[in-house]
Amino acid sequence: MSYAFAVAAVFLLLFAIGVGRDRRRFGNAVLLGLSVTFLGIGLLAGVEDAPPGVAETVMICGLLVLGVGPVVLAGLLTANGVKMVRKEGRSPANLLSLLAGLGMFAVMVLAVTAAATDSWALRIAVVTLLLVLGYVSFLFVCFVGYAFLYGRLRLRRDADYVVVLGSGLTGGSRVPPLLASRLDRGREVHARLAAHGRRDGAAPVLIVSGGQGPDEEVPESHAMADYLLERGFPADALVREDRSRTTEENMLFSRELMERDRPGSSCVIVTNNYHAFRAAILARRTGVDGQVVGAPTAGYFLPSATMREFAAVFLQYKVVNLGTLGALILLGALVWASR
Repeated sequence: MSYAFAVAAVFLLLFAIGVGRDRRRFGNAVLLGLSVTFLGIGLLAGVEDAPPGVAETVMICGLLVLGVGPVVLAGLLTANGVKMVRKEGRSPANLLSLLAGLGMFAVMVLAVTAAATDSWALRIAVVTLLLVLGYVSFLFVCFVGYAFLYGRLRLRRDADYVVVLGSGLTGGSRVPPLLASRLDRGREVHARLAAHGRRDGAAPVLIVSGGQGPDEEVPESHAMADYLLERGFPADALVREDRSRTTEENMLFSRELMERDRPGSSCVIVTNNYHAFRAAILARRTGVDGQVVGAPTAGYFLPSATMREFAAVFLQYKVVNLGTLGALILLGALVWASR
């Protein structure tokens, strides 16, 4: 038990050091997850020394979570997926929560089938699949947990710029509700920075960032600027970045504008809450000195959107992650072949 607490303390110390160096590292999420995991192991190991009845209660609760939890989660994901398809259409990205829920049901059926049969190959396949899913699920929980914490950091007050990231237009020229929430949040952040003031007296500038997609009549940044101007935002505090097509290009091209006018400047980047942590990781990778804040998103949209963001981050570290998955699959194959 003491060893588990000691390991948890080491990971927590490494987490604190990582956060102190840069809050935008995915490694921070993993270190926090490992710290919490070993803390939980230590607490569970100490249950046997608890007063009478506590150990039994913990065991019953644990069995309920392990037995009922996956079924409930799979049901919620499936229901959310159906709602997502009805509201947003059947694009691959919108199907993620539905596929995740159905996939969980399929794995549970496969596990029950393996337990009820004498098939060695099926049991090894199921164990290997559970190891793979366990690894991915651990990273997903780390991602979601740390993203939640990152989204609650206090807004920096010394930024020179506010950068609002584009997200696509409706009908080729109109700002949809998702993008409108980013722009409204950007106005709010800009107002707070302007109210706080800067030592050099310079007013903060808002950059709307987004190029023109193949199905769009105008660059996203132009529609975004029109949205703000129609609502009274000062034109002299607004800059358009109209070349970017991806989040990484949003960062790179906005950084060019900032460095051109105010070298060494810092910024607050505005996107939606589900996208904030991945945007922060990209800001770090592209050398942008920026904190990322999130705008509210409709609740039904969050599960699929969060899975999409996690998949993108997972593939950013594909050497480590795909290598680990390959090793787990290879281990399962070797165990099967050794019989």
